[in-house]
Amino acid sequence: MDTTYKYQRKELELKALLEITQAINENQSEAVLVNIFKFTCLVHLDIKALILYVSKEGVFERKISHGVKGKIPISLDSSQVTDQKSSGQLHIKLSDGYTFEELETYLPVYHKDKMLAILFLKRKSMELELDLDFTQALTNILVVALENKRFARQQLEQEVLNREVAIASQVQQMLFPASLPNSKELKAKVTYFPHSMVGGDYYDLIRKSKEKVYFCIADVSGKGIGAALLMSNFQAALRTLLRSDAEFGVIIQQLNYTLFENTKGERFITFFLGEYDFSTKTLRYVNAGHNPPILCWGKTDKTELLEAGTTILGAFEELPFMEIGERKNLDQFTIHLYTDGLTESMNPEEEEFGEDRFHNFVDEHIQDDPEEFHRDFLELMQSFSRKIPLRDDLTLLSLRFS
Repeated sequence: MDTTYKYQRKELELKALLEITQAINENQSEAVLVNIFKFTCLVHLDIKALILYVSKEGVFERKISHGVKGKIPISLDSSQVTDQKSSGQLHIKLSDGYTFEELETYLPVYHKDKMLAILFLKRKSMELELDLDFTQALTNILVVALENKRFARQQLEQEVLNREVAIASQVQQMLFPASLPNSKELKAKVTYFPHSMVGGDYYDLIRKSKEKVYFCIADVSGKGIGAALLMSNFQAALRTLLRSDAEFGVIIQQLNYTLFENTKGERFITFFLGEYDFSTKTLRYVNAGHNPPILCWGKTDKTELLEAGTTILGAFEELPFMEIGERKNLDQFTIHLYTDGLTESMNPEEEEFGEDRFHNFVDEHIQDDPEEFHRDFLELMQSFSRKIPLRDDLTLLSLRFS
């Protein structure tokens, strides 16, 4: 390994450490911390695939899964994990069909004598040397921060001036479409539950012309009037860019740059933007660190997650990578877009609703009209949560194209 490469690696490691510690110091949400850690590993640490399990009340919950094709469990019961710290051996009992074989190695994360997490990973290239000590240390920083957040999480309600709350609420309501289409060509339905009077979610549907329609969903870090005003600025920038006929990728790059300039990296937005052209039956999209929407192919009952895109907006002055997703020959299909408030909804047993439960619901209601889909979803969510308050804003936007 030459000296230049060593210096480059150290520089990237320092940058990775700075990004995660800065986010922790800014008291960013758990979702933002996990996202920054994930993209830090992928961009700076020469990691191709990774899975992170974090311990919570006797269960290791899967927080990150990227680049893994095989079937891996959502969670691991503590009884499945046998840790021999003295010998460095870790034994995990998996049910049939599950495997970690495609991953290269694992790193246990301890706090004192307690194992808080397990990180499985694979290098981009076998020729690259992976600094396991640094990766383990960075993971430890993240996991301890998540653990502190979990223990410190309290229902703290801060009193704010009634006028400030009213203004923020009005600003936010102005972001949302006054009405959604309900025609044979395009049907749309939204379910939106803010966590408080002012939330951090945003959705929109913009019919630019007879042929083209744009739709998006976003989630800003933080709450209150600051989040509402930031989203207002973000929406104005988006609509201006759409009117300017800018290239699809340029729109995302410019939104990121504008956000970074306005917030100096102190706020982040997860964002999904889709564009459908009725004349060419083509869907284009970019997912900027958001929960992947679910595309339902109407004729085949096939579903898929729309993941192609880039990292969260506002984290970097320039986006480190960009992939524009494209699907052709789409004439009858449905897309369900949602924010993490849906999957992170809790029941009295402190179990999250989760992505798998929602994906299964979509598979079982793939032919439903958006109105029916949302009605049945609300019944399921109410049955699951049993009046446990939401931890975050919940937004579900369903679009059916014909």
